Amino acid sequence: MVLVCASANVHKVEEMNALLVDVVHLVPRPADMGDVAETGSTLLENAVIKASAVAVFAHADALADDTGLEVDALDGAPGVRSARFAGDPPNDARNRALLLERLDGVANRSARFCTVLAIVRVDGTVVHAQGICNGTIAESERGDNGFGYDAVFIPNDGDGRTFAELTSAEKNMLSHRAQAVVALRELLPTA
Repeated sequence: MVLVCASANVHKVEEMNALLVDVVHLVPRPADMGDVAETGSTLLENAVIKASAVAVFAHADALADDTGLEVDALDGAPGVRSARFAGDPPNDARNRALLLERLDGVANRSARFCTVLAIVRVDGTVVHAQGICNGTIAESERGDNGFGYDAVFIPNDGDGRTFAELTSAEKNMLSHRAQAVVALRELLPTA
């Protein structure tokens, strides 16, 4: 199955390619396509908005994801606004700094990463899957192998290291995106 990848985030594209390599051939989104406004109020809505826009623009089936970090002590924030938690333009370092500032002195640091993957076909058919990785927010940034909130997120199913301290292969065994891909794979034969 050939899909146009809606994400402009090179790190996400690399992860998805590694996770889908044996079932999907991802091609990059058209270079001349502008940004797609993520106006949805949920991760699913944003994933479908992005995949739909790319499918129409590229005249091909498209795959998009939307990911959010939900922190219990912040009532689920940053959630759907994770990429722009510290404002526009999006900036990973500012987002992490604001998150750590808001959690300073907070004992409950439980959180989860949620990813929704959506395939939108040229005919408008939508197939989607979700993955969740539970964990906690570290007291400070650790590690340099990752992006987004990886340097502050410690997965519960890991060994105490943040996502940014894991190798890419280790992260791909535990991550929310990996779990969404597993769920999506089960849908592909009927997709």
